[in-house]
Amino acid sequence: MKTATGVSVIRNGQLVLGTGAKPIPDGVLVIDDGRIRYAGPAATAPQVSPGQTIDARGGTIMPGLIEAHFHPTYFNVMALEDLDVKYPVEYVTLLAAANAKLALECGYTAARSGGSLFNIDVWLKKALENDLMPGPRLAASGREICGVGGLMDWNPDFRKIGMEGLVLLVNGPVEARAAVRKLVKDGVEWVKTYPTGDAAAPDTNDHHTLCMTLEEMNAVVQTAHNHGLKVTGHCRANEGIKNALRAGYDTLEHGTFMDAEALDLLMQRNTPVIPALFFEMASLERGPGIGMSEVILDGHKECLEGGAESARMI
Repeated sequence: MKTATGVSVIRNGQLVLGTGAKPIPDGVLVIDDGRIRYAGPAATAPQVSPGQTIDARGGTIMPGLIEAHFHPTYFNVMALEDLDVKYPVEYVTLLAAANAKLALECGYTAARSGGSLFNIDVWLKKALENDLMPGPRLAASGREICGVGGLMDWNPDFRKIGMEGLVLLVNGPVEARAAVRKLVKDGVEWVKTYPTGDAAAPDTNDHHTLCMTLEEMNAVVQTAHNHGLKVTGHCRANEGIKNALRAGYDTLEHGTFMDAEALDLLMQRNTPVIPALFFEMASLERGPGIGMSEVILDGHKECLEGGAESARMI
């Protein structure tokens, strides 16, 4: 990404350093050619001739946020089918660029993709790095991996359209290894999997359902780590969480329904968890207005409560 030139000063705000230190009430940030030269009290700030001065107007000056679970190609999703058949890939690419710009405008200067239609995030990352558009620094995941008949395999065979654009479907560890190898060629950094279901699919793969076997998950981790990639997974069901930890996942997404054994495994392995609870809250707040069914809303309510409790435990 292109680095800013010249000297910029941000003043008149509470400064949060992001180090755990207490906020500085009257803080100043001095940026010189895209690098932070000073961050501290206004009283001891260096004398500079800024090309640009930004008045924080009593607000908070803080480091850029990191969105650790970002789906750049998701847009106006009410049902799972909206993820792969609602828009053509050309339009989804434009939507991903708009989402990247929005993320940056919301204060996110870095993001990790949690999966992307047609590997668009891989190319979005390249475009961002080449300064073709505004957006956060991005770690790409490309297409996700899920077991056949699992959460992300909803198109029935009679449609004959498959799921190749969104996910790589696997049956057994051999196919799991092959799926990772495809992603290696595509240039991803994180391998995203679906060990469990979700409230969005209450009839087939709800939030207590397993969508991958431990053997498949082991194969994914071993192959990914062999190529220097990291692995994460959509983990709601308790047994799916424990399988991911046993397999050696590098992070867990959601970690919704954890028991004491899962918590012990998590602590032993020191594995980060991204709860992503706002997804559940937003579904409950806005779902009724867009016609989300009662059974799905009930599932999201259970996930919000369970996810919050798991987060408190962690």
